Order: sequence, then C-alpha cells, then structure tokens
Amino acid sequence: QIQLVESGGGLVQTGGSLRLSCAASDHMFDSYAMGWFRQAPGKERDVISTISWDGVNQYYESSVKGRFTISRDNAKSTVYLQMNSLIPEDTAVYYCAWGPLLYGGRCTREYDYWGQGAQVTVSS
Repeated sequence: QIQLVESGGGLVQTGGSLRLSCAASDHMFDSYAMGWFRQAPGKERDVISTISWDGVNQYYESSVKGRFTISRDNAKSTVYLQMNSLIPEDTAVYYCAWGPLLYGGRCTREYDYWGQGAQVTVSS
C-alpha cells in the first residue's frame, strides 16, 4: 500500500504563492503518473493538474493554467505543486493522488491512493 504525505498548505493573501509537496512511501511512485485535485466546501473534488511518470506530459485545468506548475523528483519520490498568483477562488483542500497510470487521469476513480489533504486559504 502506498502512503502519500502532503505538506505546504497554509494561509496566504491574494497574489501570494505556496508550494505543496507530496511524498510517496513506495518506489513504485516513479513508474506512474500523479495528480493534484482540490475540493472546496460543498463542491466535488476536481482535478487541477497531472504529470506523467517521466514528468514530460503535464495537464492543467484552465483556471490554474499559467499560475500553477506541477513537477516531480523521482529520486525523492515527491511531486510538487507550485502555486503563484493565488486568488480567493483557489481556497480549498488540495489532495495529491496516485494511480496505476502512465499519463495522468482526470477522474477521481482513476486513482487508488490519496494524500491526507492540505488546506489552502487565500484571503482577499
């Protein structure tokens, strides 16, 4: 079983930046894609970014494209989400996810393991 441990959430003002990290407990991490999702209160958990197993292919949801950057360090079994130019609409709990995919999926059902969630709050 793979464990995913997230860190880096917090409170930031509009226009600020945060970097989320997600460390995996298993060496299988570097063979598969990873995804970042977020869930705001009363809303569904939606994909915001994915990265292929080798880091070459990346996907960004339209509202974060140009502001967020996903990356991975397979030597550290860690995936990152750099979030810049944050706005109040980015406030949510952010989850990293692992699934047996070479290229990132956009549906929650494609992922088997989830991080514990990191709260990101952007104040206006």
